Amino acid sequence: MTERRWGLNRPTEADIVAGGFSTPWDAPFIPPFPFQFRNAQILTAFYRTDPAAMAFLAPPPVEAVGDVVAIHIYKMNDTDWIGPYHEANVMFGASIAGREGAYSPYLFLHSDGGVAHGREVHGQPKKYANPSLEFRGDLIVGGVERNGIEVVTITTPYKQERADPAAMRAHFEFGTNLNLKSVNHIDGRPAIRQITSRKLTDMVVHECWRGPCTVELRPNAQAPVFRLPVIEPLEAFFWRADFTLVAGEIVHDYL
Repeated sequence: MTERRWGLNRPTEADIVAGGFSTPWDAPFIPPFPFQFRNAQILTAFYRTDPAAMAFLAPPPVEAVGDVVAIHIYKMNDTDWIGPYHEANVMFGASIAGREGAYSPYLFLHSDGGVAHGREVHGQPKKYANPSLEFRGDLIVGGVERNGIEVVTITTPYKQERADPAAMRAHFEFGTNLNLKSVNHIDGRPAIRQITSRKLTDMVVHECWRGPCTVELRPNAQAPVFRLPVIEPLEAFFWRADFTLVAGEIVHDYL
């Protein structure tokens, strides 16, 4: 008989090996799929960079594509399990085995659950930081602060030109996110070495605006976004959406 304490069933071995299990078992930290994001506000800025810098950061056999970087600054207002928080995703066009998508060399957020989920499940290189998204009069300002340094600052005018959300895909297919998942056994041997892929589903965009942008990067050895230097700022989009995070897939297994 399953032992029951404090209103909880003690997990069985079958529970432990099942998908979606997370520790501590009596207060799970990692959300099981699917979980929803509601009324997320997002500032997406595109800029031109050095293709050699992109190639340096892309893990083989992932190949960097083009010369454009996107930085998404999210204000997650209502998220299952995790609650409200801010996040930043730095990505560029990439391909692997004929699959087009976007590789993320850097992600930052100030949610411990979000950091853990991204790293443990997707293999995303998430680090704890302080992204922000603010309205300052007629300007939208997005940023990332880590170690007291504003490593990213993005600006765009406040809601001047309505846009079709599909226009954001003109630079590269950022909806398919590629990540390098690396996990070791306790004895140091490699346990997981994969390229993973995930897409957001049930996407509903409530509004979308576009405009010119500025992108400023400052060096930080623990948040080295400066490795993708700004050659030319292109454009920014401010959009508000609902979406669902579902299970992804393994597209390359090094082991």
